Amino acid sequence: MSGGIGWRWQRLDGFAPLTLFAYLRLRSDVFVVEQDCVYPDPDDFDPVSWHLTGHDAEGRVVAALRLVPPGAKHAEPSLGRVVVAPHARGTGAGHLLVAEGLRKAAELYPGLGNRISAQAHLQRFYGRHGFRPHGEEYLEDGIPHIEMAIDAERMPRP
Repeated sequence: MSGGIGWRWQRLDGFAPLTLFAYLRLRSDVFVVEQDCVYPDPDDFDPVSWHLTGHDAEGRVVAALRLVPPGAKHAEPSLGRVVVAPHARGTGAGHLLVAEGLRKAAELYPGLGNRISAQAHLQRFYGRHGFRPHGEEYLEDGIPHIEMAIDAERMPRP
């Protein structure tokens, strides 16, 4: 599956309606329903962000993230809402997703690192991409999180 994903970057106003629905549905299915976390998933960072969707051979959205610009949430750009459909987990799709997110961040915002609010149990996953923990764990929407960052020098070259 991981080799067969097609990636698309777009702003919210560039989405085809059914693709936008599939993207937001995937986020809601995982972050609200699966993780049993009642919170408004679409938020004020969505309109200012770039959004990456990964599509399988049938055109279904199987992975996604958003890239929040520097200054909106953190001084650095920030990957967020990183999500992989349950049936695509364990295929390498998540690593391809984060790698493409970091590639685009380096292209759009050269010379800057990246800062994320990671679910604490995913520290090793993000660590494989160069992220290091900063600070202590904290609860966000009832789920343990930790801030992680990757320095500009460790970002991929665009």
